[in-house]
Amino acid sequence: MAAGKKTYTVRFEPVGVEMEVEEGELVLSAAFRQGIMLMHGCKEGQCSSCKSILLEGDIELLKYSTFALPDYERTQDYVLLCRTQAYSDLVVELLNYDEDLLLNSLPVKDYSARISAIEPLTHDIRRLTVLVEQPLRFRAGQYVDISIPGQGITRSFSMANPPSEQRALEFIIKVYPDGAFSSLLRDRLRPGDPLTLTGPYGTCFRRDDAGGLMILVGGGSGMAPLWSILADHLEHGDRRRPVIFFYGARTERDLFYLDQLAAIQAQRPNIRFVPALSQLEPGAPWEGEQGYIHEVLGRYFEEGMQTGEVEAYLCGPPPMIDATLPVLERNRVRPERIHVDRFTQAVR
Repeated sequence: MAAGKKTYTVRFEPVGVEMEVEEGELVLSAAFRQGIMLMHGCKEGQCSSCKSILLEGDIELLKYSTFALPDYERTQDYVLLCRTQAYSDLVVELLNYDEDLLLNSLPVKDYSARISAIEPLTHDIRRLTVLVEQPLRFRAGQYVDISIPGQGITRSFSMANPPSEQRALEFIIKVYPDGAFSSLLRDRLRPGDPLTLTGPYGTCFRRDDAGGLMILVGGGSGMAPLWSILADHLEHGDRRRPVIFFYGARTERDLFYLDQLAAIQAQRPNIRFVPALSQLEPGAPWEGEQGYIHEVLGRYFEEGMQTGEVEAYLCGPPPMIDATLPVLERNRVRPERIHVDRFTQAVR
């Protein structure tokens, strides 16, 4: 704790977990620091993953999106923990939590790193490889914040490599024409340049003890956490559990890792990769699935894909997530077995 600052106690109900928070410190940041796994997403007040109810105490809310916390909910003492600063002892009711994971988190830390390689995967997707000075422990599917020293730019990216690789980390990053980070990745950053990594974050990570069919659903740079989850699954040697990986792209030139996925399917017949294109290029042959990825997933359910329990990992932009969740709900996939990583737009 910083010298001279007051500290307060935050008690989370209904689980009874307590932690300390400094005056003016964000509640979610304090939880990260102490290894407490509160549900979270964007960490910037843009989603509603950390929405809770303030039962007791004095707080201040930093700027947030009213899409994440509408005014009528705020009048009923709903808060976003990523925007909540404490100014007294607090009692908070968690609306979304996993009691088994709550105290089984990895503390968030800062790591010094340098760029090892930048490679094109498609016309607008790059693979960034960085070397960290100290091993960075994480779970497959988690992410870090990457900062460029001296630039004031920080963005969140999921690790694409399995957790067994803790020093050389890979990231799959979509390049946007005016992207603050990705345009530097395209035009200016080079091997040897320093970076700072902060993490790990994220609750959409592979569960070791889950059984049944594993469904992975993503698109674009959503490949990164799913690639990590798939690699971790393969390393753990569970050869009986079936996996179907649904991946959406606009056109065929937006697909990548096809050779690697073909090799995996050749060795593991119970793992299947299902790419789908939403836009067919004139004259270009395509024998795979057509349509948006949630539509393809729905057709597979209709054709009898489900053979029992299902566990689903969804990684991608909010519209894809929002379209896919009802498909899973209609097919009776239990909410506690649906893990989501929404790629919200950065606000800094």
